[in-house]
Amino acid sequence: MKIIDLRSDTITQPTVAMREAMFRAEVGDDVYEEDPTIKALEEKGAALLGKEKSLFCPSGTMSNLVALLTHLQPGNEFIIDYRSHIYQYEVGGCAALVGAIPHTARGDRGHLTARNIEAAIREENIHYPETKLVCLENTHNLAGGTVMPMAQLADVSACAKEHGLKIHLDGARLFNAAAALNLPAKDIAQYVDTVNICLSKGLAAPAGSLLCGTEEFIVKARKKRKMVGGGMRQSGFLAAAGIVALEDMTERLLEDHALAKKLALGLAVIPGVILDPAQVETNIVKIDLAESLDAETLVASLKENYGVLCGTAGKNSIRFVTHYQIDEAGIIATMDAVKELLTAKA
Repeated sequence: MKIIDLRSDTITQPTVAMREAMFRAEVGDDVYEEDPTIKALEEKGAALLGKEKSLFCPSGTMSNLVALLTHLQPGNEFIIDYRSHIYQYEVGGCAALVGAIPHTARGDRGHLTARNIEAAIREENIHYPETKLVCLENTHNLAGGTVMPMAQLADVSACAKEHGLKIHLDGARLFNAAAALNLPAKDIAQYVDTVNICLSKGLAAPAGSLLCGTEEFIVKARKKRKMVGGGMRQSGFLAAAGIVALEDMTERLLEDHALAKKLALGLAVIPGVILDPAQVETNIVKIDLAESLDAETLVASLKENYGVLCGTAGKNSIRFVTHYQIDEAGIIATMDAVKELLTAKA
């Protein structure tokens, strides 16, 4: 049985070009800042995002954590959407390691608005924590890979500046957002102070993320990275794959988006599936099921009987994620499998 793995774009395997680059990479000790391939990756990432400097981290979770550690002091408060990855899926690092308080808001399809921020900012009061930071996510994972509209981002940026707040963007899938908007990634990043981009999702590198910001910020962040165990040594082997990811893989993300849209259109007409294909903007398709259907049972049946791997996103919700190792045949097979299972249950 052929496996069709739509659980996440994190399961992508490095390309042949990446493996070759890793084999030939020139490396050094990155803690001493002597790894030439790490330096090349960091320079390339910063340039693509329009920032002064960037810092290679082993994972997106660490990259976000290092950003929060650098922006915030214990007892500070930061504003964030209640479904964001930092709040939901990073093991409470903001509380356990940063000592900061998340002030959650209900954004528009995952994306904070200026109104959200205005309502969440603490006024000066001896009893209150100090609001210091706004955290955004683009694309937004739990909202279904949604893209933050540029006008909304500009409004949020202006609001934050008016109130003296910094903005950190969890841009794990920022290049998906840029592809969907047909804009360079730096056009999005210009509205935020710091941004994390992930190399190991749709870009298919085996590991790693980049935290981008001003030179002053990255100097401080480098020390925070060391504190949480992110100071690796000859990590240029990983950086070599990251360079290939940035050079070769960003332009093809629209192919993943097209397959996701095809999947959405096919699933939307199946009885028992609740989905508006117009809401599918990038490579994530999140479906809701009729109340009589259980997502965990359906996911298990898809795996066991059809070799289709996907993930639950709640009791009655399922998430499918396209990536470069998924082709049109896999999408058609997935649609057919879901249709056959739900028809049998009808």
